[in-house]
Amino acid sequence: MSDSSSANLVSSAYSQALEVIGQVEPRVAEATRKELADQRSSLKLIASENYASPAVLMTMGTWFSDKYAEGTIGHRFYAGCQNVDTVEALAAEHARELFGAPYAYVQPHSGIDANLVAFWSILAHRVEAPTLEKLGAKNVAQLSEQDWEDLRRELGNQRLLGMSLDAGGHLTHGFRPNISGKMFHQQQYGTDPETGLLDYDAVRAKAREFKPLVLIAGYSAYPRRVNFAKMREIADEVGATLMVDMAHFAGLVAGKVFTGDEDPVPHAHIVTTTTHKSLRGPRGGLVLAQEEFAPSVDKGCPMVLGGPLSHVMAAKAVALAEARTQEFRDYAQRIADNAQSLAEGFRSRGANLVTGGTDNHLVLLDVSSFGLTGRQAESALLEAGVVTNRNSVPRDPNGAWYTSGIRLGTPALTTRGFGHDEFDAVADLIVHVLEHTQPGTTKAGDTSKASFVLGDGVADKVRGASAEMLDKHPLYPGLELS
Repeated sequence: MSDSSSANLVSSAYSQALEVIGQVEPRVAEATRKELADQRSSLKLIASENYASPAVLMTMGTWFSDKYAEGTIGHRFYAGCQNVDTVEALAAEHARELFGAPYAYVQPHSGIDANLVAFWSILAHRVEAPTLEKLGAKNVAQLSEQDWEDLRRELGNQRLLGMSLDAGGHLTHGFRPNISGKMFHQQQYGTDPETGLLDYDAVRAKAREFKPLVLIAGYSAYPRRVNFAKMREIADEVGATLMVDMAHFAGLVAGKVFTGDEDPVPHAHIVTTTTHKSLRGPRGGLVLAQEEFAPSVDKGCPMVLGGPLSHVMAAKAVALAEARTQEFRDYAQRIADNAQSLAEGFRSRGANLVTGGTDNHLVLLDVSSFGLTGRQAESALLEAGVVTNRNSVPRDPNGAWYTSGIRLGTPALTTRGFGHDEFDAVADLIVHVLEHTQPGTTKAGDTSKASFVLGDGVADKVRGASAEMLDKHPLYPGLELS
């Protein structure tokens, strides 16, 4: 089928779908049309967002949504799940082959669900079985109430060591307000105060002192690669399970940009990820595990999950099939190349980058040199049609709400076809906005951390320059909604 024929088919499908939706709730149909228009007209630089293919999007809108399928392939608690078995098996097969993992579990609804499955699987594997043996019980049905009390105390007092939020870690890596920070007795490791880089010797020293059951590696705002072989050495030295959350950079692993010691799958006991972000699939989660953890991971439902989203598992199968192509590998390399171009564009204009640059898919810009908080920078850029998100920088004086940084990622605009010249121009536009933004004032006349004043004409100028680039790289080219 030609590109034009395919585009016409997609246009017809979406136009008819929106017509059907509009007959029931026209405001939803209109909001859907407007969302496409907004995404087409803005520079999307949120590192955790992307554009899924029409095939992936359409797969989610099917009657698989109507099916309950608690349990596992061939062992469901509901009848009539043979077709769900097919798509779940396909998604798991693609995941195993794509990442070279012995085992894949594709049921988690999100990244945090994937992490919860991993946490409880580790606890079940590392704590529950030895405790049962110690108590002389063959299974949990033989435990007394006192046994359960002892087991709950032991399960609830395990130690977790993860990267701190301001250093680039994720809130599910032991951040105190998150469930991960409440499930575990947790401590966090940071980065070198001078370079902003991971100091493996410092992580090792922290692990030796704290002796965690779980050592988490991975990040959401760390602009460098991680040596997972070293992290496994540290975990093995202290008897910890190494869990890697690769939600942000899974596409770079799938695309073979990260290989060897930078590929977490051969080194970690358990790897979790989302299937959107750089992997460019549907919103959902995924767990990869070594064989020894497979039985406990397979109990994700009913351990922490309910009925899997069968329509999303089907979309995961489609997205993971797409990721197994040479086209996707080329795309993943362009993500990393474009991040370098964006970083160099900022450096050449005197902007301050955390760690001085990047070697993955994201750039973390410290906006304090512009006299702004991250919240002010994020809001001013949004007014100019540049979509980013504020983010903490190491030892951030403004905390996790106002922050001192903005995080920028290249996956989405790379999907649209942006390259070196466009990302250099994007850096120029961002610096232009920040240079022409001033902090606002509170009602009491004090300098505000939230409000801002953007110079006259700046938003229109940036939107105009952005439109020229966006028009050359249309989103879903050929898709026209009637």
